[in-house]
Amino acid sequence: MPRLSREKMIEGAIKLLAMRGLHAASFSEIIEATGAPRGSIYHHFPGGKDQLIAEAIDLAGSQAVELLNALEDQAAETVAEQFIAMWRSLLTASAYQAGCSILAVTTASGSDALLSRAAAVFREWSSRLSELLYRGGLDEDNARRMAALLVASCEGAVAISRAQKSLDSFELVAEQLLIDIKNARSN
Repeated sequence: MPRLSREKMIEGAIKLLAMRGLHAASFSEIIEATGAPRGSIYHHFPGGKDQLIAEAIDLAGSQAVELLNALEDQAAETVAEQFIAMWRSLLTASAYQAGCSILAVTTASGSDALLSRAAAVFREWSSRLSELLYRGGLDEDNARRMAALLVASCEGAVAISRAQKSLDSFELVAEQLLIDIKNARSN
């Protein structure tokens, strides 16, 4: 049971970060959202909120990598489509209330340690995407560029879509990204 409670608190922190940002992901909010006993949060995260947020960053990052790993041996276009679909699904399933929990930390944290951890996740996503795009038919340079473009563009498109409560801008970005991937593949 204690392990389940710990995992539940980390998942709760991810959801709060994605929906309400870093400042709303307080211990009190996480306890309320997850139903975890107050004492357990201090037991599991003796390093305080930064420890919990760091672990939430790690878990959210690894969950996205797991989704990417399922795209092994797919065409570059399919890899890009599925990465984009992951973000589209987040937006629509949450009625535009959720964004990227990692981005929420990067825009609100003054902690060098948390920013460094978030940067590591973004690098891991780009690296994994680059590998998949390369195996999916892009040359190494184009795979690296397109991976960075996918991550940065999707993050920005998600933020704009949340503000506009619409997929309009997101879909324009998605369409252009897929055109760019197709063009990079044919070069």
